[in-house]
Amino acid sequence: MSDVILHCRDLVKVYEDAAEQVSVLKGINLSVSKGESIAVVGSSGSGKSTLLHILGTLDKPTGGEVHICGHDVATLDRKSQAAFRNKHLGFIYQFHHLLMEFTALENVAMPLLIAGCDTHTAEQKAKLMLEKVGLAHRISHKPATLSGGERQRVAIARAVVTQPSLVLADEPTGNLDKTNAQRIYELLMELQTDLGTSFIVVTHDLELASRLTRIVELDEGVLKTSTECKSVS
Repeated sequence: MSDVILHCRDLVKVYEDAAEQVSVLKGINLSVSKGESIAVVGSSGSGKSTLLHILGTLDKPTGGEVHICGHDVATLDRKSQAAFRNKHLGFIYQFHHLLMEFTALENVAMPLLIAGCDTHTAEQKAKLMLEKVGLAHRISHKPATLSGGERQRVAIARAVVTQPSLVLADEPTGNLDKTNAQRIYELLMELQTDLGTSFIVVTHDLELASRLTRIVELDEGVLKTSTECKSVS
């Protein structure tokens, strides 16, 4: 595919630890096309979450470039980065991070309201997205009354309700049993097809990884392998 959503070049991240420097990322080069889904695998401490945070503009690289939708995001100031995230990126975490005092509908509508959408329109779009993830009957429920799988589906609906160009997911099935993990696999693939959204998924779940377009492996901060899993429709 020719439509490149994300491209990072020579990405480096070094942390200062007491008197020494710790190199977490060591010259990462990665491109993601529209509608492509990439699994990032590797052992704990290999730099997967650090990479995801930098790609999501939640952390700054020590060196290198990150371009998303044609923008050099590492050069944006914090306010501009926040606006960019709201418009172009979605985030899914291992733990749902829903706002417990709000309903499922209100949680999903939140990114739209932050973007300046009026309340009626935001709620209508949130309702449609909750229907898409199979939660039409739970829109008025607060997270405390939802199962773990339902909470994660609400979190996914929230991540994609703005129809972002790219969704970054950090262990999205890591806190779920096998049955609910299977539902999340299927939901992510359906959303990729229906919305044309690109996904970068950090995971230890090799079954989930094998369902994505491509697997890349991080080993001690170095991107070592890339395996094609399936064609993008």
